[in-house]
Amino acid sequence: MGTNSEMIIPSHSGSTISSIVPAIVMGHANELVPDEVFDSGRVVLLVIDGLGWSQFERNRDIVPCLNAALSAAITTVAPSTTATALTSLTTGVAPGEHGVVGYKVRTPPGLLNCLRWTIGSKTATFDISPIDFQPVEPFLGARPPVVTRAEFQVTGFTQAHLRNGKFCGWWSPATLVTEIVEQVDQGAPFVYAYYDGLDKIAHVHGLQRHYLDELRFIDAMVARIIDELPDDVTLMVTADHGMVEVGNNLIDLDVDLVNRTASTSGEARFLWLHAKDGSTQGLIEASQVHSDVAWVAGIEQVLDERWFGPLVTPEARARLGDVALVAREPVALLDPRLPDSPTLIGRHGSLTQEEMFVPFLRFSP
Repeated sequence: MGTNSEMIIPSHSGSTISSIVPAIVMGHANELVPDEVFDSGRVVLLVIDGLGWSQFERNRDIVPCLNAALSAAITTVAPSTTATALTSLTTGVAPGEHGVVGYKVRTPPGLLNCLRWTIGSKTATFDISPIDFQPVEPFLGARPPVVTRAEFQVTGFTQAHLRNGKFCGWWSPATLVTEIVEQVDQGAPFVYAYYDGLDKIAHVHGLQRHYLDELRFIDAMVARIIDELPDDVTLMVTADHGMVEVGNNLIDLDVDLVNRTASTSGEARFLWLHAKDGSTQGLIEASQVHSDVAWVAGIEQVLDERWFGPLVTPEARARLGDVALVAREPVALLDPRLPDSPTLIGRHGSLTQEEMFVPFLRFSP
């Protein structure tokens, strides 16, 4: 396995996913959203789940529409996972402030799956209020149309990161375009749209033929959006994270390490260890057994280096573990005490270049 030795700690100002929505909503230009965007005052932001900058760069030849955009690489957040990144996208703040600090987060009632808003097999909406858990108002209090899968309407995660938006559910990718165009035609100055097909395909099939065909489909979908939008609307396309192909490179945590931890949280490429006896130093040393494939970082290092942003609320801090095992190689680190999805070929969550850099594409009117 080739070593990817450079850890990408997210930027929390400027070229980052959390700086897009505030600029659009407030009408304040920044290095991603220039003044000319506000000449028309109308913007569509399309988020393609799982489209990393590296994957985009390697496949520019099969996405002629996306390739024609003004493009830049920007950073996502830590961990590079959907629940955390989408919440930073919509709220405009880093994870340490909004508190959705991972895919699976330790809470008093149990391990919360933030995407499904479940604890174990049971829904957690009544045990953990999404609004209390994530108190930052999405879209800075604005109420843009939110074009996403129809079945997401009543989920806890939707309440956490999309509440107050005007929910416009799509039942097929073709009608995602329909919903976007309808909302623009009705006068919406800003439309937020989300598509998750690429992420699903990468998880199930990796980054090979199925993934490339999905990319081609997305390119055609974006071309249709551009064709159907009025000439004065700016379309922006970005993503929540990139992907790596892990395949069958599954590594169970060392037995001694398991015995030292009360539990784990996060996910297989950004795994938090929660110390059994409160001894973080001993846990850091024991975790070095996995240093051949992962970065090992104690909580103090994580906070000092501002992985989760300049502000970490007491609530968010309580959800973090004591030691982070962050996959450097294309592997998945699994807690043998917890069920996982061994069929996931493509994964994300870590701080590698493949996962941390995402495209920011702008199609000028």
